[in-house]
Amino acid sequence: MAPYTGLGHALERAGHRVTLVTHARFAPLAEDAGIGFHPLPVDPRAELDSARGRALRRSANDVEQRVRAFALARQSAGRMADGLLAAAQEADVLLVSSSLQLLGHTLAEGLGLPAMGVYLQPLHATREFAPSVMSTRSWGPVGNRIAARAVNVAIDAVFSGTARTLRARLGLPPSSTRAARRTRERQRWPVRHGFSPLVVPRPRDWRPELTVDGYWWQHDPPGAGLPPHVRDFLAAGPPPVFVGLGSIPVPDPAQLGVTAVRALRAAGLRGVIQRGWSGLEADGDDMLTVDELPHAALFPQTAAVVHHAGAGTTAAALRAGVPAVPLPLQLDTGFWAGRLTALGVAPRAVPLRRISADALTDALLRVTTDPAYRERARALGTRIRAEDGTAPVVTAVDRLAGA
Repeated sequence: MAPYTGLGHALERAGHRVTLVTHARFAPLAEDAGIGFHPLPVDPRAELDSARGRALRRSANDVEQRVRAFALARQSAGRMADGLLAAAQEADVLLVSSSLQLLGHTLAEGLGLPAMGVYLQPLHATREFAPSVMSTRSWGPVGNRIAARAVNVAIDAVFSGTARTLRARLGLPPSSTRAARRTRERQRWPVRHGFSPLVVPRPRDWRPELTVDGYWWQHDPPGAGLPPHVRDFLAAGPPPVFVGLGSIPVPDPAQLGVTAVRALRAAGLRGVIQRGWSGLEADGDDMLTVDELPHAALFPQTAAVVHHAGAGTTAAALRAGVPAVPLPLQLDTGFWAGRLTALGVAPRAVPLRRISADALTDALLRVTTDPAYRERARALGTRIRAEDGTAPVVTAVDRLAGA
């Protein structure tokens, strides 16, 4: 969610009035960015703490996890209809995230509003790589396209019931999700992607309306920095390693914290451990446990970033020009972990489901003792920081708003 605050702030600077529509838990991000906020009634943290959410955490493999994730999302989708409709009725242009593509297109059709997608992951079918939410390996040109179509069918299925409800309320004729997808393609619905072409080059077989524009950075308020106790810890020794899983919950956070600390100490490294939604903790003079901190202020001062390979944290580490150790677990994290490895800024990923202190120690030693990782990360970070991913989106919104 954080990258959308940077995009929203850029649109506000360009003269647009922006409202971020998402779960109430993220309201402080919008406030810090100086943009409007419309809360949705679903709390993702509470959903993950529910019986279904706990079952999701205990998934034995990737397939089981995806099935349970889609089921959990489908259960929650209907409760968002009123909030999405109310927010859309106050808008002149709709910018729609990847998961809500069906609902966003339905609202745009029913309200007669211009709209476009603003995606943090590549979802459209391409021969060049497998779907970002399924795999890190290619299944060949034909297999990649078939798999991507299947993923988009599954995403639309999550929201199909809510889409039917919205169509009825908006006075639209009934339509299948398949027909809606065909309409989006026939209308050549534009989608801007908020990641760098240096990280994921734009597929050559995408239609022209699908663009890769560069990252949208979380907007931190003026003067945002690190609290004194964090600055003191950084100054007290060599650069530490950051360990954080963001909004990824794990079945046994206490054991994971022990594993991370054991690996850091075996590699002779200090650590900054972020609690996140998993509630990680670490004790000792060589470890510091923290809550939310601005990545832009912290990451450049670290030796490496150990993270779950979510789109936002991956981007922040790349921007900082520091190497990473990815710990992928679900959905698109395997895709981003694979990109980090392919770019040479991370060793092979350590899947979170099979993590051990020995495997993490080995990865930490490789990434902190081989200078090639840092050199490649530093060079890539310099190029990424020179990009302005928000400018093309602002231009596109200007055109839509003037239509």
